[in-house]
Amino acid sequence: MKLHEYQAKDIFADAGIPVPDSRLASSVDEVMAAVEEIGYPAAIKAQVHVGGRGKAGGIKIATSEEEAREAADSILGMDLKGYTVEQVLVEAGVDFKNELYVGVTMDRAEGKPVAMISTEGGVDIEEVAAETPDAIAREHIDPAFGMHPYQARKVCYEAGIPKEVALDVASILTTLYELYESKDASEIEVNPVMITEDDEVVAADAVMNIDDDALFRQPDLAEMEEETYEDDLERKAGEYGFDYVRLSGNVGIIGNGAGLVMTTLDLVDHYGGTPANFLDIGGGAKAERVTNALDMVFSDENVDAVVFNIFGGITRGDEVAKGINEALESFDEIPKKVVVRLAGTNAEEGMEILNTDLVEVEETLEDAVQQAVKNAEEANE
Repeated sequence: MKLHEYQAKDIFADAGIPVPDSRLASSVDEVMAAVEEIGYPAAIKAQVHVGGRGKAGGIKIATSEEEAREAADSILGMDLKGYTVEQVLVEAGVDFKNELYVGVTMDRAEGKPVAMISTEGGVDIEEVAAETPDAIAREHIDPAFGMHPYQARKVCYEAGIPKEVALDVASILTTLYELYESKDASEIEVNPVMITEDDEVVAADAVMNIDDDALFRQPDLAEMEEETYEDDLERKAGEYGFDYVRLSGNVGIIGNGAGLVMTTLDLVDHYGGTPANFLDIGGGAKAERVTNALDMVFSDENVDAVVFNIFGGITRGDEVAKGINEALESFDEIPKKVVVRLAGTNAEEGMEILNTDLVEVEETLEDAVQQAVKNAEEANE
């Protein structure tokens, strides 16, 4: 479960982390009232569950009433990576001289939480990790004992944090870890922590994701989930009970089992395509479930072609084939080309059932993926 920036900042502020003065607004008039109280410059920030809001036009700095109104008009109601912006956070601008990254997440390879600080804040931390990994200082935390004060100071020192603000940054890191543990977070970060000309530190952004399986013991956070809004496709996936993640490509992917879907994603990338989604229909999927999966992928405007990869174990190939036929026969015209690969339980029966006037059938996964990538390329010619 992802929290919005404004929700995470409320939690951070309650825990003692300095955050800018801000107001939540859902209309242009509310934005104008907020900036009148806060003053200029002010940041107007779309509240949606996506990264890269600034590059996509979802964050603007206003230095006047005219700029604030223009920013509110352009951001409210905009489509931001598939999400409709219904609310913005109006926030006091921060005059800063440096930006840091501070965060805590789970290092699954080590089986421990890891605290991280980098002086390269304000940019995508994944890019920093890939291009200049040494720019990120890390400290693994034993969950049995929590973060010791010396560990927070140590990671600040190794990151090269200026001594004037090192203790304040260490305090933010310690508080983030305490929230990570007490709120059952899966990830928590501030990017950037801004250092002002007066050597004060301010959390200018906030990311906090909560473990869905722990919401039963976080009732206050569970209530926030009801207040958040999701991409229409993700909402539909929740209604259908699918594991679904929307990606940025144009090859739709449906499979049964997370490992099988991930393999298909990797092969799409290997053969020069770009995956549009991760969609796992699960084991034992019946015809209706398969129909719902195709309906979801067809509803994604980014998808130009679909590959359906099923290995029959619990899921029977003949049931899958019936679902594919039922879904495609419900369309007057097939909106996207579909390539199917069936293997395992009742795969031969399924291949016989499939309506080859509606789908393309391939015997191997590699062939199916290559054909789907080719179909997507041809759709864009």
